[in-house]
Amino acid sequence: MSVEIVLVPHTHWDREWYEPFQRFRLRLVALLDEVIETMEREPGYHFTLDGQLACVDDYLEVRPENRERLAALVRSGRLAVGPWQILLDEFLCSGENIVRNLELGLSRADKLGGAMEVGYLPDMFGHAAQMPQILRRAGLEHACVYRGVPSKVVTDAFAWVAPDGSAVRTQYLPEGGYGNGVDLIHGAGKLEERAAAFARRMRPWHGPEGPLLAMYGTDHSAPVAGLPELVASMGSRMDTLSGYIEAFDPSVHGLPRVEGELRSHARANILPGVISVRAHVKQAMGRAERMVERYAEPLAALWGEDWPGRFLDMAWWRLVDASGHDSVTGCGVDETAQQVAARIAEAEHLGQAVRDMVTSRLSAAVPSDGVLVVNPTPAVRRGVVLTQVAGQDPLAGPGGPLHTQTLEYEPTLLLDEEMDPELAFSFIHGPELYGQHITGWNVEDGVLTFTVARHSDEAFDTADIAAAAAGVTRVRILAEPRRTVAALVEVPALGHTSLRPVSWEPGLAPAGGIAPARAEGQVLDNGLLKVEVAADGTLTLTGPDGVTVTGAGRVVDGGDAGDTYNYAPPAGDRLVSEPVVVEVSPVWSGPLVAAFDIRRTYLWPATESEPMTGADHARVPQLAAPDPGRGTTTVETVVETRVELRAGEPFVRLRVEFDNRVNDHRVRLHIPLPVAATSSYAEGQFAVVERGPSPEGGCGETPLPTYPASAWVAAGGVAALLEHVTEYEITGQELALTLLRSVGFLSRNRNALRPEPAGPQIPTPAAQSRGLRSVSLALMPYSGDWSEVPAAAETFRHDLLAVPGTGTGDLPEPQSGLSITGPGVAMTSLRRRDDWKELRVVNYAPVATTATIDGTFTEARQADLRGRPGPGLPIIPGHLDLPLGPWEIATVQFR
Repeated sequence: MSVEIVLVPHTHWDREWYEPFQRFRLRLVALLDEVIETMEREPGYHFTLDGQLACVDDYLEVRPENRERLAALVRSGRLAVGPWQILLDEFLCSGENIVRNLELGLSRADKLGGAMEVGYLPDMFGHAAQMPQILRRAGLEHACVYRGVPSKVVTDAFAWVAPDGSAVRTQYLPEGGYGNGVDLIHGAGKLEERAAAFARRMRPWHGPEGPLLAMYGTDHSAPVAGLPELVASMGSRMDTLSGYIEAFDPSVHGLPRVEGELRSHARANILPGVISVRAHVKQAMGRAERMVERYAEPLAALWGEDWPGRFLDMAWWRLVDASGHDSVTGCGVDETAQQVAARIAEAEHLGQAVRDMVTSRLSAAVPSDGVLVVNPTPAVRRGVVLTQVAGQDPLAGPGGPLHTQTLEYEPTLLLDEEMDPELAFSFIHGPELYGQHITGWNVEDGVLTFTVARHSDEAFDTADIAAAAAGVTRVRILAEPRRTVAALVEVPALGHTSLRPVSWEPGLAPAGGIAPARAEGQVLDNGLLKVEVAADGTLTLTGPDGVTVTGAGRVVDGGDAGDTYNYAPPAGDRLVSEPVVVEVSPVWSGPLVAAFDIRRTYLWPATESEPMTGADHARVPQLAAPDPGRGTTTVETVVETRVELRAGEPFVRLRVEFDNRVNDHRVRLHIPLPVAATSSYAEGQFAVVERGPSPEGGCGETPLPTYPASAWVAAGGVAALLEHVTEYEITGQELALTLLRSVGFLSRNRNALRPEPAGPQIPTPAAQSRGLRSVSLALMPYSGDWSEVPAAAETFRHDLLAVPGTGTGDLPEPQSGLSITGPGVAMTSLRRRDDWKELRVVNYAPVATTATIDGTFTEARQADLRGRPGPGLPIIPGHLDLPLGPWEIATVQFR
């Protein structure tokens, strides 16, 4: 009697990868046409559509007439769709992006007849620690994974446990992942023999009894006609993945436990080089996510009028689409990367539009010579804001004078040329000239002079100019004096205040401030941090408790003979870390902002072999791409670093810029550790993950200890605060941050650190990332554990927002939006849902805490990650104490 095998026909659909999206979609439409026709013709056929609704949406945009046919198959239980909108890369998007992905996929699947109730994650390059909690709080009790599973898992199912203790029964796909059953149908030998061989291979994983899961499908595969009869002939049955997995009790009792993230190389490649390739795409993703998550949505929820839901939905749709595991990763062809970058840019633009719509409403209450200042963080913020104002007067807020520092002046002479005045008249459009408002004019000694300002309430009439301009031979345009200033302001939580230039009364001084930031010689100091520039351009950082980092900011350039998936050193690599010239220039001396510019010149080796071009494409799959060894020719490269220290901040801001004119190399920024460290701590996706020095290997891919960090990474007494997901490594006793990784192939047939190709060997010249590159980050020494780092990262990543006023009258009083405080508590989302506001917070700590929420509300209730309301919460009007367990993600709705 044959062993029962449950065959799950499916396709793994890479939406965009070695071909751009629209070319793959043409194939998708043909595949789904075939799926629908085959399933309607053969009632026993079941099919699993890769766990992502993007396939359905992309298909129905072309075939809208087939919506009901497809929905009927979903309702019948034979076609499994969802629960994701797209199969994401879990480490290269924010935790909130993961939630919105799942929310969107589940809601869209519900409209078709219901989602597969399994967190299907078949091809991600490792898995985030909090994924079990995310799935459970969205109502899913099962997961299914392939990559990243550690060697201690020796069964087909295990309990995957998030940091908060949430666990899901997780189906592992051993012996071939999502294609482990392909040979059952297409292998050599008789069907019965292949079934017996499959059973022998899989039975040790599944135990002595019970059905064996055979995943029959691969990348972009279509169904096979007559499959139900073939399956029946070997004594087995066909089902969807949800049909197989949901038959098991979701209880994890008795299952082996695996805690936290899954990033082991033991059983499958996890392709960690995708973290650092095409770094500009990761930078854009970080900017766009912050714009939508922390500026557009919260401001619109608290201070907007009509909820701009459709605009925000479009922004999220683009962010979710960009999070695909062959999209934001950068491991596709250049055309794919270009389209992903455009999608991310659209999301950021939509977020900016919503932000500006809300702030323009608020700025109408601020006089036109003033500035609205908005706080995007949920706690009272006292810090430095950078803005532009007119005139020379010092600044004041509603409560009186402010500490102020002028950073630079704008030019006032916009035009001074011999010119026919008739030509100058053509520049005038109503009251506008050169993008500013005309405030006056005069004619003197044959010169027609216009004065302009950014804003003016004065009426302007050109009728008198023509007569007065007779004999004019020269035209001059003068702008009002304007300057960029730093001001020390206090802004309510998720609220706003304002400032304006004011002539202070004699003897009137700003209220008590904080220790000033000063630049003296080659030292910056603000009382919280001392920064000294060494002769080689590196930095010595000294914290108030004496923690010292010596040699921070060393730039190291080395070769890279890898591809978009995996770094690999070239044969005979040459590392360059010493500059040939170092220049240091003062920029600002304080008291609010102090800064130096460091200019270091390096001689970076060029690659020895010529890069392969598109003309070689036809031959490339049969060839091993040449090792781009480092040659003797060097390229002079200037690395400029702005080192900036602000009053009241315990970290130093760095902006590193250079023009990349070298191929096939990796550039890293090294920060020595004050204290020897055997582990690192990195924030990402609702968790802080501790990682050891050596990841687990085993499958053949060399397990390099390079990891992703989202908002910050800390080790041995120093933290790097980050604007986007960044690759890091603890090497020796240094923290190394990857600034750039330049490669020329999607995948190499022969990669020194990976035994098999990860995809086709296609040239990707744009992945060399030539041109100007700029990275911003901050460095912060700390003592003890990392608990003080998250608050600093919150400040660094979310600058105060300054918006010019457009109204009249006096400065309005400051207004508070919503205050959220508590040890370890962070806000990750604030939006409107119908007539409720919905807030999401996380406890970034291994101990229980309480989130104290203060605002204007009279009712509150719990909700799950899908926004479905739960029980009410006890509140005092305007005040809620929300208990949070260790690492807990909580969603609250209030009104």
